[in-house]
Amino acid sequence: MSNTIKDLAAGTAGGIAQVLVGQPFDIVKVRMQTSAKGTYSGMLHCAGGILKNEGPLAFYKGTLTPLLGIGVCVSIQFGVLEYAKRIFTAQNLARGEGGEEGKMLGGGQLVIAGVAAGLANGVVSGPVEHIRIRLQTQSNTNPIYKGPFNAMKQIVSQYGIAGLFKGQAVTFLREATGYGVYFLAYEKLVQREMTQKGIRRDQINPMNSVLYGATAGYALWGVIYPIDMIKSRMQTDGFTPSTGQKYTSARDCVRKVWRTEGIGAFTRGLGPTLIRSPFANGATFLGFEMASRLLYS
Repeated sequence: MSNTIKDLAAGTAGGIAQVLVGQPFDIVKVRMQTSAKGTYSGMLHCAGGILKNEGPLAFYKGTLTPLLGIGVCVSIQFGVLEYAKRIFTAQNLARGEGGEEGKMLGGGQLVIAGVAAGLANGVVSGPVEHIRIRLQTQSNTNPIYKGPFNAMKQIVSQYGIAGLFKGQAVTFLREATGYGVYFLAYEKLVQREMTQKGIRRDQINPMNSVLYGATAGYALWGVIYPIDMIKSRMQTDGFTPSTGQKYTSARDCVRKVWRTEGIGAFTRGLGPTLIRSPFANGATFLGFEMASRLLYS
């Protein structure tokens, strides 16, 4: 089995762990991001309303899409990240940098690797999250879509393949910015422990992988949350003026949200995101690292 296949498989394990842990928090975040100002007084009000009106299973509404899609997305992220790291490691060895094996990559190298991983991931995450958000925000009593595949079928039949990629430009911006920071934070924490203790990567305590993943998750959301809010608005907006389209572009969305709802709208739903982040991202890196150790042993 090639290294790339191993990295993709380990990334899939991390992605599945992320979805199972983070999905209930994600639906609360999306509902708060896309609702009108004043709909919810806070995170608990939103979660309580979902539980009361739609039942506990509603917290996993639309889970099939991310379970399949995010598994692929995280697989791509780690596959591209590790491939880029191997390229930079070879360059470091040729220049006599990065320690004995050249694996101690510099900050710039890690950011570039993370940006590449984010852009590659964005090709899949854009349509996957679009479908998930449509399912998460539709009426429970009179749903438009019967499920993820029905949603894709309807959107493609009415608006073409381009309809699936609604909000794609802002998705690429979010992914490139976020994952550059995300993997930089995680890898630097891993490097720090390896250097201080004189150990190999596979000797790091798994709980530290969870802690470093949680820290990387906070770094990610601290940078991208306003961008993510705009993406959510774009992906729940109508496709045409006749279907309730409010925003003609991401820039138009920023301008209108700022004017009508103020700066607070750009951080609405941040609470459940910050609660979700350490669990989901800790689970992601734990899943990846444990699967990697098994596959590379």
